[in-house]
Amino acid sequence: MTIFEQGSMFGAVNEGPTQISRSVVPAVTALETAFPAGLVSAAAERESWRKEVHRPATHTHKWWAQRLGSVFRGILAAAVADDEQDAIECYSNALHLEGLVVCDPFAGSGTTLAEAAKLGAKVVGRDINPVATLVQRQALAPWDLARLESAFKHVESRVRPDIDDLHRDKHGRTVLYYFWVALAQCLRCPSSSPPVELFSRYIFAQHAYPKRHPNSKATCPRCHAIEIVNIVSDEQIDCSSCGLTSSLKGPVNRATMTCRQGHETKVLDSLGGQPPKMRMYAKQVLAHDGSRQYEPIDDFDIALYEKAEKLLQEQSRELVLPVGTLDDGHNTRQAIRWNYREWKQFFNARQLYSMGLLGAAIRDLDPSPEREALAALFSGALEFNNLFCSFKGEGTGAVRHMFSNHVLKPERTPLEAHPWGTPASSGSFSTLYQSRILRAWEYKQQPHDLVPAGGKAERVFGLSQPLSLQLGSVEDFQRQRSPAYVQCGSSASIDLPESSVDLVITDPPFMDNVHYSELADFFHAWLRQIQPFEEYPTTAVTTRHPEEVQSADPGDFGRAIAAVWKECTRILKPTGLLAFTFHQARIAGWVELVKALETAGLVITAVQPVKAEMSTSTIKSSTADPSNLDSIVICRPIEQVTPSLPTTASAVRARAVTALRACQDAGITVGYADVESVVRGAVLALHTLPGHTGSLEELSAAAEGEVFEAATELDVQSRKSSRGSGRS
Repeated sequence: MTIFEQGSMFGAVNEGPTQISRSVVPAVTALETAFPAGLVSAAAERESWRKEVHRPATHTHKWWAQRLGSVFRGILAAAVADDEQDAIECYSNALHLEGLVVCDPFAGSGTTLAEAAKLGAKVVGRDINPVATLVQRQALAPWDLARLESAFKHVESRVRPDIDDLHRDKHGRTVLYYFWVALAQCLRCPSSSPPVELFSRYIFAQHAYPKRHPNSKATCPRCHAIEIVNIVSDEQIDCSSCGLTSSLKGPVNRATMTCRQGHETKVLDSLGGQPPKMRMYAKQVLAHDGSRQYEPIDDFDIALYEKAEKLLQEQSRELVLPVGTLDDGHNTRQAIRWNYREWKQFFNARQLYSMGLLGAAIRDLDPSPEREALAALFSGALEFNNLFCSFKGEGTGAVRHMFSNHVLKPERTPLEAHPWGTPASSGSFSTLYQSRILRAWEYKQQPHDLVPAGGKAERVFGLSQPLSLQLGSVEDFQRQRSPAYVQCGSSASIDLPESSVDLVITDPPFMDNVHYSELADFFHAWLRQIQPFEEYPTTAVTTRHPEEVQSADPGDFGRAIAAVWKECTRILKPTGLLAFTFHQARIAGWVELVKALETAGLVITAVQPVKAEMSTSTIKSSTADPSNLDSIVICRPIEQVTPSLPTTASAVRARAVTALRACQDAGITVGYADVESVVRGAVLALHTLPGHTGSLEELSAAAEGEVFEAATELDVQSRKSSRGSGRS
């Protein structure tokens, strides 16, 4: 049964939506004067909980800080609307952007491109990272389902028997997951002493809701027999196999381990300059009756792993294997400290062999959009099949993928999954084919959108055009032979003529420490061996680039983004408009952004709040004042600015409060960090107005007072004990 046949999942097709056509950008838009923040944020709130379900075309592969499609549909609708009611009508009906050209210079996962293409616009996507370009191409490209299925089955027939053979037990049952533990040597014990198994606790499998399902699985520290313990009431393990009674706590406490002799040692000091060695101690098998059973590792399992090591050695030349080393960076430093120096060290031998077989089978397919889709799927599966994954628990998706913390965080108790998988698997190639590729294909044939109705956002079909665009060269695009042009490269130099773009809609990188290229290199180490599309860089050892905008240094960030804004000004039509989403808790980030826009000859005409990512994400919920909103920054070339813009800090604060209150009225939580970001941006934007004489230092000081006034009016209080300046 296809996803469309599951009618209750996606709701009904909208019957006869109103058709609205727009082919010009008004001199003053609803985006600038009366953006329907409440309506758009209500739709975005629902989307934020399951972005991959509501916008599957842009979620075929991992990318960071993926934006909400509802927000960008709202931006596009308001950018061609005259007033708030017109923007609501454009958002809620079948809007057609006849002949308009929309460009995204920081295209990321392709959210802007997909939303604009669904509205019939011509789209230009550019990103400096080739992995991002791959994701964008999947969002737009046409896939033939028959060819897609044929390619998938061809790959399956070539690799599945060999992969299955390496993931079975002595009874022939499928092994879904192998459980491993890292080892380290105590520096104060003789070298012949047994290594320390780096458990924090010996419970390795529990339910996602342990209070309701307290029975959990623990491994005996001595013999690795598996025992059932009650996580709520039990304080020790009584091994029925060897008779040992032990604590549930393991030898590792934070960064320190304690050996059996009682010696305490820093874990990193004990690794001897190498990544930690690993030991299998348990497995989860799929029984013949469909149940899952936990069992200890036996001699057959060890021999099977040794077979995988031998196959990897013998067939390495025929396989696709990762190439390259880790460069120092904020996001790679932790892995390097654990002595992971090469990307291949992120995988054990069985993972390298299995994924190497799979990658080779896809590499050898004939070039086509369907081959490219499977290459992206293969790359996405890597996220769930490496030594940096862990076990989430029962009652949920089993594999906690390696980027759950947005960094390369080594695991002391990694989980090895079945790479091809079964219907019972999590994060495998075959299950991701169903949940990512086929779901995206169905969405692309008949997109749906979230439209607020009856107090909640409802999924509606019929508002958008199918996503099936022939991707062409810049020449094809300019000669009207292709509606989409997607290119990897620096957006400081875009190969489009002057005054050729109606709207630049984007989401630039924030000024922070999450450098996408440092993380994307994990995928690039494999993809460069496959070359998913013709222009993919196969000789580049890294996706890092000297013209990257992302930087924690305000000056570097400002210089890099100014170059992009200048180029956007060049390609914008005289009547064009630039809008982008932004959130920055550090006022230095806003200062540099404003300076960059001014340098590019752009004036900020409005700053509007809108729902950002899911507010309960791990990263956000761990902060003192978690952010829930982004700011939409709207700009025009200085020659096109009307004289009616507010010119005082109190006036722009009043506009910001009105928009923030609309979000509150729509049920969206507005935190202190949101007030800070939106009001600071609105006040600092005054610096870009023609003839404004105040300095940025004076505006920064004024902004802090306006933030306090706005927070008081909105009845929003800071949860910080003191006013910090960290990134929310």
